Amino acid sequence: MPAGNRSLRAAVVGTGGIVTGSHLPALRAHSAEVELVAAVDVDEERLSAFRAVTGEAVAGYTGLGEMLAAHRPDLVLIGTPPAFHQEQTVAALRAGAWVLCEKPLCLSLAEFDRIAAAEAGAREAGGTGGPYAGVVFQHRYGSGAEHARRLLAAGRLGAPLVAHCQTTWYRDNAYYEVPWRGRWSTEGGGPSMGHGIHQMDLLLHLLGDWTEVRAMAGRLVHQVESEDVSTALVRFASGAMATVVNSVLSPDEVSRIRIDCADATVELTHLYGHRNDDWVYTPAPHIAADEARVRAWRTPEADRPSSHAAQLAGMLAAIRAGTPPPGSGHEARRTVEFLAALYKAAFTGATVRAGEIVPGDPYYAAMHGGHPDWAPAAEPGPGPAVGGGARTAAAPPPQAAPADEPAEATARGHR
Repeated sequence: MPAGNRSLRAAVVGTGGIVTGSHLPALRAHSAEVELVAAVDVDEERLSAFRAVTGEAVAGYTGLGEMLAAHRPDLVLIGTPPAFHQEQTVAALRAGAWVLCEKPLCLSLAEFDRIAAAEAGAREAGGTGGPYAGVVFQHRYGSGAEHARRLLAAGRLGAPLVAHCQTTWYRDNAYYEVPWRGRWSTEGGGPSMGHGIHQMDLLLHLLGDWTEVRAMAGRLVHQVESEDVSTALVRFASGAMATVVNSVLSPDEVSRIRIDCADATVELTHLYGHRNDDWVYTPAPHIAADEARVRAWRTPEADRPSSHAAQLAGMLAAIRAGTPPPGSGHEARRTVEFLAALYKAAFTGATVRAGEIVPGDPYYAAMHGGHPDWAPAAEPGPGPAVGGGARTAAAPPPQAAPADEPAEATARGHR
């Protein structure tokens, strides 16, 4: 935890589309609190282009370990391909830095638990509050999502009963020509892991703990290791039930969450980010006449779009306070466990219950669970290690975003 009121010192790992299009604007929005001091990328040309934008005061490195040793940043923002997230997060934590990592934070429950162990070890060694690792789920942090969660938590919409979570996007064959996409060892899964994870995380954020999952998955179009579509049925601890659809086969693209409660339906419809106007509240017939109550649903206190900047505000406040950042710990693990359960349910045909995927379960170590119809025959590693034993991935060329979305999508704050 930084001493006094000095400006926090941040570093970025990866300098491609998601960092330049989302993290850099977020840092600029909070420039009174945090200063970018270093950037890491194995692609020296891309690193130079990034520093031309940020200024030469931002030091450039091709190795993560070298940067951590030289600068000891307070915060490390990770925007590399998913295969590198766990190792880079652990390296930063062990160097005493807090971490805000792009989703997915890791590729399995086993990797998540290694990150949690590194967190605990770093805090014990430092003797202070932190460091902690957080994962970028910026859709939680717009004012519309915050308002809906408060209403649901307080019971102001009545008990949640039925929900629908939909991420139906379109990705062509060229999208999967990027070598690390569609592979278990480098992306961790298909649209469930790389695309629908945002809406599924938001669904869990709004409805709380899940208890059981049934699912299906398929490779209907793309020649990839992982799925290109998945569906699930989910039961929550509250008793509410939900359907989930994740697809990269859908020409009419939409991201949607709908929750039907006893007194109202709340629905969010958007694509890569939302504002208050994207949230619609429909009262049940027995409530429609209560205009004051309905008006309160429809008028959040603020109008702040979902964004990396909105999430970064919570992370900076947590660093100052020495407390876990929003969406970390149990909530972050719950989302990873939900994904593992979805894949296990889809590949085995079994109903999977919360808490059953533990060490020794094949779906604890890998999302494909070693299933003969889904696991690759041999999984190559993500590439050579650079800089103090922590890898910094080479990404696609500058015209392509080194994340799971096209450059125009990352520029809009989604990954």
